[in-house]
Amino acid sequence: MKVYSIFVSSTIYHAGVFLLTVVFSLVGIIILPFARKVRYRIIRNWAKFTLSWLNFTCKLSWEVDGVENIPKNSGIVFAKHQSAWETLALQLVFPEQSQVIKRELLLVPFFGWGLASLNPISINRSDGIKALKTVLQESKVRIKRGWWIIIFPEGTRTNIGEKGNYSRTAAAVAKANDCPIIPVAHNAGLFWPKASYLRYPGKIVMKVGPEVITKDKSNDEITEEASKWIETTCMSLPSTRQSS
Repeated sequence: MKVYSIFVSSTIYHAGVFLLTVVFSLVGIIILPFARKVRYRIIRNWAKFTLSWLNFTCKLSWEVDGVENIPKNSGIVFAKHQSAWETLALQLVFPEQSQVIKRELLLVPFFGWGLASLNPISINRSDGIKALKTVLQESKVRIKRGWWIIIFPEGTRTNIGEKGNYSRTAAAVAKANDCPIIPVAHNAGLFWPKASYLRYPGKIVMKVGPEVITKDKSNDEITEEASKWIETTCMSLPSTRQSS
């Protein structure tokens, strides 16, 4: 019965998100002539409404610790990637930001149209060096304008308890722009599993870590320090769902 209840609540959640996505995607098209920051502030409400709807339908809430570690100057968010949840929540935790995304996402009907208004940095992952150059060039412009850059260094979503291969891209961008790296850990995959239709009730915990100093460190050293903090912190977070 519990599984059936979760299936029903998840279905209601998906139906509502579909409608929200259609509405905000159309809004995103209408406001494309507006300044980037204006577009961003409008479209980020999609994340706010989506997470509120998630809590209402699936009883899945969240909390964040460590916001005092976010500096006033923009930098790089080095985040764990387990689901689509963190792509939403980070919009509400950090100031104006550009997420590094797969170019194909912009082609998704409705969703991709709205996503374009969030000022992302789109890349073709198979391009390798060319993709890195794109991130370096685009991030330089955005950081100068006060935008944060969101990078999921594992590249793809991982299951709860798993560790992906951490890319050195974030370290390279931080060093090139002389800006901080802020690691972010969470356990979203516990309640919003990778490639799962179901959204389980509970509370997701996100933790924002202290700045990783990049001066006089190699890209490997920076990546190792940031990834170690994330993985160690993830191990300290709840890893099992409580049954009701």
